[in-house]
Parts: sequence; C-alpha cells; structure tokens
Amino acid sequence: MDMGSAGLSASALADAMAAAAREIDHALDQLLPAVEGDEARLYEAMRYSTIGGGKRLRGFLVLEGARQFSVSREAALRVACAIEMIHAYSLIHDDLPAMDDDDLRRGKPTAHKAFDEATAILAGDALQAQAFYVLAGEATHSDPAVRVELVRLLARAAGPRGMCGGQMLDMMAEQAARPLDEPAIGRLQLLKTGKLIEFSAEAGAVLGKAPPAQRHALAAYGRELGAAFQIADDLLDATASAEEVGKATAKDAGAGKATLVSLLGIERARLQAERLVAQARTHLDGFSERAALLRALADYVIARRH
Repeated sequence: MDMGSAGLSASALADAMAAAAREIDHALDQLLPAVEGDEARLYEAMRYSTIGGGKRLRGFLVLEGARQFSVSREAALRVACAIEMIHAYSLIHDDLPAMDDDDLRRGKPTAHKAFDEATAILAGDALQAQAFYVLAGEATHSDPAVRVELVRLLARAAGPRGMCGGQMLDMMAEQAARPLDEPAIGRLQLLKTGKLIEFSAEAGAVLGKAPPAQRHALAAYGRELGAAFQIADDLLDATASAEEVGKATAKDAGAGKATLVSLLGIERARLQAERLVAQARTHLDGFSERAALLRALADYVIARRH
C-alpha cells in the first residue's frame, strides 16, 4: 500500500483505526448498557451484535471528518455510535434466513444463531431506534437544527432511497431472468452500501457547521470510497478464506448475486476500485494535512484482507 503521499505508514493507519474502534466500543458500552429485568435479553442481543469486532470504518469516518472542523470528541463519538448501530442492525437483518441466511459474522455466530430469529429481528429494530435517539440528544449538538439535519441525512441513507432500497434491489436481482448490467449494479451498491458511508464522511462536516463546499467534498469522498469499498468486499468474497474475513465467503457466486466482480472479472474490478480510490482522494485536495488519515483510508479499503 503506497501511503507516501499521505505521509503515513500502513501501521500508523491501523493503529489510528484500532484506537478509534476502542473509543467507539467504550461509547457504545455507555449508550447500550447491560440491564436487568425483562428487557435484559434484548439488550444482550443488541450489545452482542454491536460491541466488539468489525473495522468501525463508518465510525472512523465520522471521527476523522469531525476532526477537520475541531468538533468535540464526545459529539463525534455519539454520531459514530449512531452509524455503527444502524450498520449493526443492517447486518443482523441481512444475516437472517429470509435474507442471506448466514451463520457467521465477525468470526462468531450471527445474532439469530446466538439467540433466536425473533430476538434478532427485535434487536435490529431496537438498534435502529436507538441510533436516532442518540442523534436527537442534546449531547450530540447544542443546535437543534444540526441534530435534525443529522437525523434527516441518516434516515435518508438508511431508508428506501438508501440501504433498505439497495437490499431490495439485491434480492430482486437474484430472481432476475438476466444479470444486471454495470450501471444497475453500481446503483444497487450505491444504495445498499454507499449511502451510509457517504453519510459517515459528511456527518463531521454537519457537526462542524462546515461551509457547503467542504461538506460536499467530504460527501463526494464518501461516495467514491463507498463504491470502492463494495468492490473490495466483493473481491474478498471471491478470493479470501472465511478465516481471513470472519464470515462465509464465495456466497455471492453461490447465490448468483450481481457484483462488478462477476460482471467484469477480478482484475478489471480491481482496476475499477483503484480508479474510485484515486477519485476519492481528489475530493480531499482542499483539506490540510489533518486529512492524512482520510487519504490513507482510501488506499486501505482496497488493500485490506478482512
């Protein structure tokens, strides 16, 4: 991985991401406390699916975007936790028998295997609600308009014109008579994966009340990064072992899923991801060296093996 232009080594980025993940997990532990009583099993399932494991890519993007505008760490962590709750909810539901029917996630049994299907569904529902509860809290920002904007953006990214819509398109594509073409796959992946990553990149600018040009630049960076990330994820599914990634692999081909890897082949898909990363980095040209981790992250998404 060439990070010379960013002035960072791969290990420096890895250390920064690991430190951010620990911070996010500590904050999640506070926002999703273990409880006693009748709701204990639900909270246990929520915590099981959210705390520990995972790259925290989305939360890291929030924290680094917020750092460009000197946003308080507490506020940035709350938004990082909210996006990680939404991401965890999506994985719980994605793994269900009615969806992808997976038994392994982040190297451990999926929520419906560790608990049961009904508990897993409720844990996902509750995580989605809790994410918006966190965003709406005064501790997230003193300005109600900022909190409303964050709620609006995340709802759009997670809803029918975002992640949920993309999941529906993905399911429909499996039943389609003909494989999707490249533009259709691109739209599916933009909705299913890209919109939440775009929100994550833009959220720090919203918290910092950044000028429109900087806010749009971070959103565009997130959009290109999300597209590259999805291709890299599909490449991992096609080429990595389950031990490397902590979940079942070769699932896309087995299910007949439409991906750019299946359409273009491994080498052309990898080149497309590299082009997207290069485009993502150009959106950071107006930012100082404080954005070095964001620049390095663009390279990381296509070099990772898990």
